[in-house]
Amino acid sequence: MNGLSGQRLIPKTMSTQHPDNASIPPWCNSDVIEGEKEVHEAYYAYSTLGCQEVMWDAEGKDIDPHVVRKLLTNYPDFFKEKVLGRDVFLTYRIPNPMLEKVEKKVFLETLQAIPKHFDVSKQFYGNGEYAPVFEVILPFTSSHKDVIRVLRTYSEAVVGIEKVRIDFPDISLLELIGEIQPKSINVIPLFEEWSSLVSLDNLLFKLLEAISPKYLRIFLARSDPALQYGLIPSVILVKIALSKISRLTKKEKVDIYPIIGVGSLPFRGHLSPSNLTNFVREYAGVSTVTIQCGLKYDYPENEVRGVVEYLNTKLPKGEAEDFSQIEQTLLSVASKFKESYYEFLLHAIKFIKKISKLVPARRARRLHTGLFGYNRTIGDVILPRAIPFTASLYSLGLPPEFIGLRIFGTLKEEEQHALLDAYKNLKEDLKVAAEFFSWRNLEIIRKSGAFDKEFVEAALPLLIEDVKVAEEVMGLRIGPSSSVARRHENYTNDFIILFSEGEMDEAQQVLIKAAKLRRSLG
Repeated sequence: MNGLSGQRLIPKTMSTQHPDNASIPPWCNSDVIEGEKEVHEAYYAYSTLGCQEVMWDAEGKDIDPHVVRKLLTNYPDFFKEKVLGRDVFLTYRIPNPMLEKVEKKVFLETLQAIPKHFDVSKQFYGNGEYAPVFEVILPFTSSHKDVIRVLRTYSEAVVGIEKVRIDFPDISLLELIGEIQPKSINVIPLFEEWSSLVSLDNLLFKLLEAISPKYLRIFLARSDPALQYGLIPSVILVKIALSKISRLTKKEKVDIYPIIGVGSLPFRGHLSPSNLTNFVREYAGVSTVTIQCGLKYDYPENEVRGVVEYLNTKLPKGEAEDFSQIEQTLLSVASKFKESYYEFLLHAIKFIKKISKLVPARRARRLHTGLFGYNRTIGDVILPRAIPFTASLYSLGLPPEFIGLRIFGTLKEEEQHALLDAYKNLKEDLKVAAEFFSWRNLEIIRKSGAFDKEFVEAALPLLIEDVKVAEEVMGLRIGPSSSVARRHENYTNDFIILFSEGEMDEAQQVLIKAAKLRRSLG
């Protein structure tokens, strides 16, 4: 429900502003999508692509505070037909005030904007039946108390100010600013960390006890766990979380609708036109899927519409599998892969960070380190964000999907069976990444003398072990076989040469050309 009306539509597709696009959409006249272009982008996602929801991202970036007014006044015919808050949805991602120091006021400011949007919508539609914004996404949720804090902040600091007396003895703020609506909002907790994902059932049970919601939407990160722990652990964590949600839904008899955040490359989720059937099978039980910018702008528009229509029609597809019997085995396997992933990253991350500075920004983000936000670190080095991290390794012809795979050959038979039972498309995902792996590039980096010594002498031998396991144990063919993949290898080869010669502008240009061929920056 949206707090004001009856049963609501649970959207199946959520357009987001994740900047993983190599190509610039034709309606944008600069390399960065911002300001008025983001408002148009929301309309484009609804009207042209068919997305049922748009994430309006106030976490770590500036957004247009008048988005609802601009959508309704700029595109009145569309929104008369598709009612905002009933047929299509706008959902804020807010900063987590417990973690993002300088964003604390932005957190409050974002919540305070919700009634303003309601008033604009009420005037446009002639009634207040549907709130145009009534849900917010809370990043890095680690406790049920995080959610309750947001709900109470809205109740006390936004709605509650109606009662404040501002003119002795009897004038309340309500008489000056009018009634504040909606009276309540929903919070969508976003789970990104290992500890939160593996204890999701306990956390959600406490939340259900505390607030007794009519339904619950929850958001499972898939991209950031891949950055933090590696490909295989990220999939295992999400599959365990979906398993726990399914069991809790049946036990507590409450509707829980999982959202999954995915990009189009295998490392970040592998939602692409050619992998749709596998994707839906892999993440059975998911109710909503993110449509990120690499998918939106690096594929032909008709293919993107096809993906969105397929998901809008098919989700949720089947039930999440129950992995309770093999959960401990899966977590043990995930821990082993995480350790081997870390071993590589400890020797590689300083060099990867140098490459990541050449990955073009597609959004006007604030600096997401230090004062602004939270940091993910490996040792004493702050990690780049997931998209530039993935883009950096693909640009070298060394896709990150393989990092840590050497552990697969050491697993017991029952551990291998458990892994392949949980991660059904592991070999298919690796097969796609294998097309973009370049032995030629690896040899150039090893022999060049122009690259970081620790990366060459300590990290690359581990990656070679990883790829050998994919080749010899899993039976995968490593290296380009299609014409697109061979062209990609040539561009990444040029990138390495230009980077080693210090020609950074030219290096960035071929980085982008390679990314367009694989249809995503990272």
